[in-house]
Amino acid sequence: MSPEMRVRVLGFLIESAHTLEVSPIVKYSALSLFADRFCRSLSSFRVAKGSGNWLLQPIRESNLQLFALISIWISSKIHDSGPISVKRLKSLGDKTIQEQHFTIRDFLEAEVVLLQVLDFDIGTLNTAFIFLKDLIIQFKGVAKVGEQVNFEACMDIMDICYEKEQTSILFSSPISLAASILVASYVITTPEQRWEFPVIPWVKFVTSCKEADIAENVKDILKHIFGTATDK
Repeated sequence: MSPEMRVRVLGFLIESAHTLEVSPIVKYSALSLFADRFCRSLSSFRVAKGSGNWLLQPIRESNLQLFALISIWISSKIHDSGPISVKRLKSLGDKTIQEQHFTIRDFLEAEVVLLQVLDFDIGTLNTAFIFLKDLIIQFKGVAKVGEQVNFEACMDIMDICYEKEQTSILFSSPISLAASILVASYVITTPEQRWEFPVIPWVKFVTSCKEADIAENVKDILKHIFGTATDK
């Protein structure tokens, strides 16, 4: 997947999640299934199993958009007591996928293909979103300034990290990414005169991540948010 296509397809997944009004856990579990695992496993799967399925040969952008919707569907099945129906997904796909029209049968087939690529491993507990949510709760419990950290801003930062090819590699270490997003959000949303809390040493203590790695990740994140590097 080219960087340009990645931006478009992940933007499509994020926008679809907003349109479907799914919960954050469904959205970020879907992003983890699709971006962190499905897309990264495609090449090795095609080499090992062949690429005979029409959804994988060739891999068109419209097919990836279908798999993005399937990722939301699977995530909804995992986390929602009343998961999204396939008819609702198809209706959204009819409106938003321009290059190709997919039937309900295509959606069902795509679900099987995605599960095969993932080797049927659809666990979603080891994600940056889960770790970030827990870190924010702990941070607010130990520091009054933790109330300044905006959870919505943290999720916006996570969206940007997914959409940018340069920062998407950070998701290979979800706990490190969660720590880095918390620090980046702290820097962005907390007035500089209130930066008295040693947030990086604290997240190092809580997560066992290296301070230097967190600081470097934060600089990369802020660079891609604001377009310039920062040394703060």
